[in-house]
Amino acid sequence: MAHDLSPSDVNKLARVGAAIRLAELASEMASLRKAFPGLRSVAPAAAPLAASAPASKAVPKATKPAAKSAHRGRRKPMDAAERKAVSDRMIRYWAGRRKSKGKKQGA
Repeated sequence: MAHDLSPSDVNKLARVGAAIRLAELASEMASLRKAFPGLRSVAPAAAPLAASAPASKAVPKATKPAAKSAHRGRRKPMDAAERKAVSDRMIRYWAGRRKSKGKKQGA
């Protein structure tokens, strides 16, 4: 039966289905916001959705905890001894991989 549909019909049905699902999600979001009113301003993923929220419910910046991992600096460069240690570790690692691969093929 699905073979009788043209691509434009499939596209129309997909749009209708997407619109229905979007309405369901909006309803679910509204019920979650009603159940958890403070959740709107705390969750970073809800930031685009919080634009429609009244400003009076927003948490003041002073009470938000500072995120230490939010700003990461560059990794410090390795010195020659550290590079040599990594190189030796990787040589041993890949030698072990080749050795175990040879056992699997030969067995």
